[in-house]
Amino acid sequence: MITVSLCMIVKNEERILRRCLDTVVDLVDEIVIVDTGSTDGTKKIAAEYTENLYDFTWTGDFSAARNFAFSKCTKEYIYTADADEVIDAENRQRFLDLKQVLLPEIEIVQMKYGNQLQFSTIYNFDEEYRPKLYKRLREFVWEYPIHEAVRLEPVIYDSDVVITHLPEALHTGRDIAAFEKMVKNGEYLDKKLCGLYARELFISGSEEEVCRAKAYFKAVIEEEGRTPQEQMEAFCVVVRACRLSGDVAEFYKYAMRAAASDEEIPAEICYELGCFYRQQGDLPEAAMWFYNARHETESILDGKCGGELAEEGLEGCREDVP
Repeated sequence: MITVSLCMIVKNEERILRRCLDTVVDLVDEIVIVDTGSTDGTKKIAAEYTENLYDFTWTGDFSAARNFAFSKCTKEYIYTADADEVIDAENRQRFLDLKQVLLPEIEIVQMKYGNQLQFSTIYNFDEEYRPKLYKRLREFVWEYPIHEAVRLEPVIYDSDVVITHLPEALHTGRDIAAFEKMVKNGEYLDKKLCGLYARELFISGSEEEVCRAKAYFKAVIEEEGRTPQEQMEAFCVVVRACRLSGDVAEFYKYAMRAAASDEEIPAEICYELGCFYRQQGDLPEAAMWFYNARHETESILDGKCGGELAEEGLEGCREDVP
């Protein structure tokens, strides 16, 4: 049977930390908790479960905190958890069963992350696989009988364990502020981060946050080396920002550029066109674009633009007819 370290980074989680730890304390062989500056009773609660409690000065870098926490773990595998996660009885047994049978060559175990849509998170699926269990020390393995090479890709196993996400509050404001700080400091957002910033804005960003991001995403559209997917995600943000700010000329310019690109026009652009024409009182045109968003295109940032929001737009057009 494998041994597992529970690894957490926390800050001001006194209301929910005990709920999380009670569901995992008997599943793991070690608990490592890193506190990044709590001012409530978080550390006192954590100390009830483990002596492996460390302080880490917050730098605004989650990866740095995670890497520090990982460095304190000693067991064969490391299970990462956030304080707003729980594991129910059925999945606790699945976790224990997994510990019994996991093959030693498995380096990453993915678990299903559930209950996302109920809390308006930035994800488009209520349940999806996420890497949650990591082999602490990786063993390098040679492959192929000739032209041998070291395997670089990790061996990943998709388990049947489901983690339930029960957040008390959304972190989108905090996350968008972090993206804005990176942009202000001139840091480069790679494809993943740029896409996450766009998704955060589109799903949960305020009007002010979307409009503040317009200049950055306009630059992404023109930036050499950006992929067509990155540019289309940027078009989505810019088009929404132009509509929200009432800049009609810019709205038309970027919406038409998006439609004329080699990429398929996404549901987000169609939805924004529907909203624009509805605001202008052109209900037939609005209905056409809402229909396209719902039935003819796919979403790339916010699944609701090609689903319930487009349906609401169509219904609104019907209600607006004199």
